[in-house]
Amino acid sequence: MKFQYQDITFRKKALVLIDQAENIIDEYQAQGYDLTLRQLYYKFVARDLFPEDRRWSLVKGKWVKDPKGTKNAPPNYKWLGGYVNDGRLGGLLDWEFIVDRIRKLEEKSHWSSPSHIIQSCAEYYGIDTRYDQDHYVEVWVEKDALSGVIKQACGPLDVSWFACKGYFSQPAMWRAGRRIKKIHNEHRIILHLGDHDPSGIDMTRDIQDRLTMFEADVTVKRIALNMDQIEELNPPSDPAKVTDSRYDDYRDKYGDESWELDALEPKYLVDLITDNIAVYTNDDRRNRLVNRQQKQRDQLLAVSNNWDDIVDEYADEE
Repeated sequence: MKFQYQDITFRKKALVLIDQAENIIDEYQAQGYDLTLRQLYYKFVARDLFPEDRRWSLVKGKWVKDPKGTKNAPPNYKWLGGYVNDGRLGGLLDWEFIVDRIRKLEEKSHWSSPSHIIQSCAEYYGIDTRYDQDHYVEVWVEKDALSGVIKQACGPLDVSWFACKGYFSQPAMWRAGRRIKKIHNEHRIILHLGDHDPSGIDMTRDIQDRLTMFEADVTVKRIALNMDQIEELNPPSDPAKVTDSRYDDYRDKYGDESWELDALEPKYLVDLITDNIAVYTNDDRRNRLVNRQQKQRDQLLAVSNNWDDIVDEYADEE
């Protein structure tokens, strides 16, 4: 939805940029996705939409304009964010489809009647449709901002997902290990997605090592971002952080460039996760439980639809 809160006079360059942003937003909305500002920024970089005079180089720790530099630089991210903010306030951009997935209001649920809550229960009621699978699967992603994309892949397949937000604290990893130890399935798999940078690469190893230390029998499989995907998709690169303690080892293996998970298309990530989960899924077993779940949901809906008759029946007994 578009609402104008301020009377802003936009220059031609600003209108062109805002129009480009709206075209990208509309494109993703048609596919059922919303975007974070970071994802929108990477679309601008990948499609070379930033003006030629916004090229930058990192000199002695500071970004300075350089005609031979890169457009994939923090000053351009901040610059785009300012225009997106003005575009929203000026009524030119939709407020709904550039989202902040980190800052959310926590609130209680409310219902207008007992039948309404039963109807809600029917919608969200679920049994473990993967209970009798040989493999238990979870998906862990480094970026909380991508949790909405991960949910689109995992939700329909009844697979749990977790936004790691960088390295785990020791207590959080210990609790994860204790939880995984209790899982009854014969094999336990964590599909991990992270940035291709010194810390992002190391996180996969760290998760495996610490879960093993906490006696969780689990295999951590990194499915993104990997060098073969970078070579295939050619996402925008960033300079690897030289201040990262893992930089030297990373540079020796991969060079001085890094790549962020946010730069990949949401559909690519959804398809990647879906395909990897399929490897560990017996469809016949799961479909039997999905059908049982639907029958039980229908029973709850029948109770909701006939709630007034149930109330009248109990009222007569009184």
